[in-house]
Amino acid sequence: MAEYDLTQRIAPQLDRHLVFPLLEFLQERTLYPDEQILKSKIELLNKTNMVDYAMDIHKSLYHTEDVPQDMVERRAEVVARLKSLEEAAAPLVSFLQNASAVQELRADRQYNLQMLNDRYQIGPDQIEALYQYAKFQFECGNYSGAADYLYQYGALCTNSERSLSALWGKLAAEILMQNWDIALDELNRLKEKIDSKNFASPLSQMQSRIWLMHWSLFIFFNHDNGRSQIIDLFNQDKYTIWTSLYLNAIQTSAPHLLRYLATAFIVNKRRRPQFKDFIKVIQQEQYSFKDPITEFLACVYVNYDFDGAQKKMRECEEVILNDPFLGKRVEEGNFTTVPLRDEFLENARLFIFETYCRIHQRIDMGVLAEKLNLNYEEAERWIVNLIRSSKLDAKLNSETGTVIMEPNHPNVHVQLIDHTKALSGRTYKLVGQLMEHAQAQVAR
Repeated sequence: MAEYDLTQRIAPQLDRHLVFPLLEFLQERTLYPDEQILKSKIELLNKTNMVDYAMDIHKSLYHTEDVPQDMVERRAEVVARLKSLEEAAAPLVSFLQNASAVQELRADRQYNLQMLNDRYQIGPDQIEALYQYAKFQFECGNYSGAADYLYQYGALCTNSERSLSALWGKLAAEILMQNWDIALDELNRLKEKIDSKNFASPLSQMQSRIWLMHWSLFIFFNHDNGRSQIIDLFNQDKYTIWTSLYLNAIQTSAPHLLRYLATAFIVNKRRRPQFKDFIKVIQQEQYSFKDPITEFLACVYVNYDFDGAQKKMRECEEVILNDPFLGKRVEEGNFTTVPLRDEFLENARLFIFETYCRIHQRIDMGVLAEKLNLNYEEAERWIVNLIRSSKLDAKLNSETGTVIMEPNHPNVHVQLIDHTKALSGRTYKLVGQLMEHAQAQVAR
């Protein structure tokens, strides 16, 4: 299923270190020849300071213990540069490692800078050296050390561009260490910076949002509440991911991200009020991007093509299994499972069933089993469980082999409340957009 692999679209929007987990996944799934993956790794490593890792891959790729001379020379350069940066940052690093000295720091940044200069002779040069040292540590693959130093640097930095760069580095380091709670906090901090910062052009700001959404995939599909948070953020104000400004960025430059938002909608148990609006986006963007997951939603909610939805559901399973973000495997004893795949298929069947039941009052079990891609007995058990769990207002007649839907008349008062709730959210977004436009005009 390399046909639906999005790595070539996603990789340019990531830090090169974040591409390695994707390549590891693709290598494990054998979607591409092993030689091609190893060459891609070496190409990435040549632009980092992880020379030892590059040497190991070179040996594995060419089945030799010898390495090119340029790698040996590059390693010597990296070691020398690391030692030089370590010496330059040593005064500030020593201060930060002294617990009693660190207690002298206050919330006032200017006071801290003056105190460091007066008492410890640590000035702008040493603070800049800490940034360079942290960045070099990151390039060497020491993500833990880099994260610590970038955090300390952020508390002392007065340059907004450098501060933003440090936040990107800290986020990447936490993702690579799989510290998902901390990474989520860093993601939100970075989001606030991007949305409040005055960029040189709207295009630069949109590009930052696109980067942020791509990086966020690591977090949202690994954090315990990540998949739910994508949609929660989708329905909040303009300063959150996957909302109007971010959705505009997706539609403009990264429509492939619709795969992940569509998956989040499908696997969430609770139906979201913005789901209908999202279906419209899927419909609008089908000419710029479509894959089995987005096409599945179009089949069910736009075309009412249940045979097509059944076919797409089988293709969706393959897409999930071969996607680095969706196909996460979990070891359970002697078995390996893909939890998201199981959740997706269960909820996809429910989507088909709910829509099919809105159209028909009496449904033949054999036909329904075929639509759900189950055999007759499995379909019968599945529907009985739905009725028992109060997810389905229907009766099952085993003698005739039919499901009889109970009439469901929508409550007018509930509909009115739902519509007024939506109005307040739209009004808030409209006011926010007007304020943003007015601020942009003043800035000019």
